[in-house]
Amino acid sequence: MSKSLKRVRAALEAAGETPDIRETALARTAQDAADALGCGVDQIAKSIIFRGTESNEALLFVTAGGNRVDAGKATALAGEPLDKADAALIRAQTGFAIGGVSPVGHLNPIRSFLDPRLMDFDVIWAAAGTPHHVFSIAPQRLSALTGAEFVEFTE
Repeated sequence: MSKSLKRVRAALEAAGETPDIRETALARTAQDAADALGCGVDQIAKSIIFRGTESNEALLFVTAGGNRVDAGKATALAGEPLDKADAALIRAQTGFAIGGVSPVGHLNPIRSFLDPRLMDFDVIWAAAGTPHHVFSIAPQRLSALTGAEFVEFTE
């Protein structure tokens, strides 16, 4: 088991969750994960990371798989201009590689925002630290674990 996957499992267990982590052939995209799980693409909680241009810190926007982050709305929430985060910043801030960024189990605290569309489902699926692993969770529990609020930031 990879260190990243172990960290996600430990974070879920520490929060009182009984992790339902599944291995998939590939879950790099929301559609890949949805196809592998047999669920709708919007049940996939997609982790999008931006870099604050003033703070140089990573910010996490967790959106329903079929949605896209609106740059203007995201910038307003962040309170600073945003730019694309590179792989090095993502790895340093979260401990995860692109394609497997989990919303939980980060190496360092990260400001996070959740797409309200995720609340339309009893269960959602998110990356579990690798491009091949996902975990299920209730959206309300994801909010509690991440400290993120449900706010509108999609197109």
